[in-house]
Amino acid sequence: MADACYLGVDLGAESGRVMAGLFDGRRVRLEQIHRFPNGAVSLGTTLRWDVLRLWSEIQDGLTRAAAQFGDRIVSVGVDTWGVDYVLLAKNGELVAQPFHYRDSRTAGVLPQAFGRVPKREIFAQTGLQFMEFNTLFQLLAFQQSNPDLLAAAERLLLMPDFFHWCLCGSRVIEFTNATTTQCFHATENRWAFDLLARFGLPAGIFSEVVAPGTRLGKLREGLAARIGLKRIEVVAPATHDTGSAVAAVPTQLTGTPAWAYISSGTWSLLGVEVPQAVLSERALELNVTNEGGIDRTYRLLKNIMGLWLVQECKRSFERRGKNYDYAELTRLASHALPLRSLVNPDDRAFLNPNDMASAIQKWCGDYGEPVPQAEGELVRCSLESLAFKYRMVLEWLEELTGTRIEVLHIVGGGCQNEALNQLTADACGRPVVAGPVEATVLGNLLIQARSAGELKSLADLRQVVRESSVLKTYEPRATAAWNDAYPRFIDLVAKSARNAAV
Repeated sequence: MADACYLGVDLGAESGRVMAGLFDGRRVRLEQIHRFPNGAVSLGTTLRWDVLRLWSEIQDGLTRAAAQFGDRIVSVGVDTWGVDYVLLAKNGELVAQPFHYRDSRTAGVLPQAFGRVPKREIFAQTGLQFMEFNTLFQLLAFQQSNPDLLAAAERLLLMPDFFHWCLCGSRVIEFTNATTTQCFHATENRWAFDLLARFGLPAGIFSEVVAPGTRLGKLREGLAARIGLKRIEVVAPATHDTGSAVAAVPTQLTGTPAWAYISSGTWSLLGVEVPQAVLSERALELNVTNEGGIDRTYRLLKNIMGLWLVQECKRSFERRGKNYDYAELTRLASHALPLRSLVNPDDRAFLNPNDMASAIQKWCGDYGEPVPQAEGELVRCSLESLAFKYRMVLEWLEELTGTRIEVLHIVGGGCQNEALNQLTADACGRPVVAGPVEATVLGNLLIQARSAGELKSLADLRQVVRESSVLKTYEPRATAAWNDAYPRFIDLVAKSARNAAV
């Protein structure tokens, strides 16, 4: 009997894929059907997402999947990044071309928002860390600049929910992505309607929230005929890509969070799986976030700038005529002096600079750090600073949960960076287990398989991930030098935070 086939549409900040998962009941084998570029599109003075082109690419991928796997295909589901949204009018028309979360329109919106509703009250309801691109603050910026367009909106759909609408006409929002908006109540499992009302935002645009694994409907009839696919089920995975990635962390530990994860890519999301949101005063002070997970768990985590620093350094070097691949950049970094230059990876200077290499050099100069010059020095500075930030956040999570974290799982594309994996083990002083690379896609596909009745539990799902993946463990070494340098890093982060508050 042929293996069942599940299709996962995985959209990231730089690229998108249509992936097939062939599941034999024990292991899942992945095949990439179609890959296509993604990224911000400049429109006037704004940054937008070209969702119509993305939808065209998704259809191309589904057409190829239909030709290759035909009637073996059981269902399809979409995961993307969080916070960004599409506004639809009553007739289903786009109200505006969707904004990219790095668009500058939200600059300065946080203090304005806190003037209307105190920060503490927002956190008490939503449990989310304060980042100016969260959906709440994007909507407040849109409310200021385009009130007529906001009034014309009949429905807000987050990015994956929009593509589910394209696939089957559903108008619901999946739980894990809803919790990234700072509009969802962290303890009452509903939209934070009181908070929305205080901000004057239209509560009626917020859709019903459904759990991961919910069957949303069958493919639109015309779409199925056009792409040559039967009317398969559209199933909501954990639509926030980190939600799917955490579902696929290959841990065997349960209960008390003795393990943590980093979903590593353009962003690094470091967290633990907990049974309910952590809303303490200390959690607010540390600006951590509570995002929904599978089976009504919460992901207590912190967003960290991630490999964006290295990606943008690579672009900086290319603009100067030096075209290195990532392996060569890692090799150059390995020859640079260790722990020479450090930065706070989450300083706003690195959110979207015109030139990342120059931004790092200026930051180091401003903060009294040796200024990195060569390409390897810049990359090493980025990687070591990330490793230290991981250590800092890991200690925060231990404080908030009252437990020691024994092992750190790194999943996602960033787990292929062996240098960063080892530096993380060294900085954090505990083992790092790297893999799987395709955690997000595996989580997406296996949540669909569970919805189809092929798996019974989250533990079953993670067992399939372990059976299907190659994992590598990195043991800590040279920890004394890292321990000596850590107070310096803490001081730099504190100075950066003070400057940001001015």
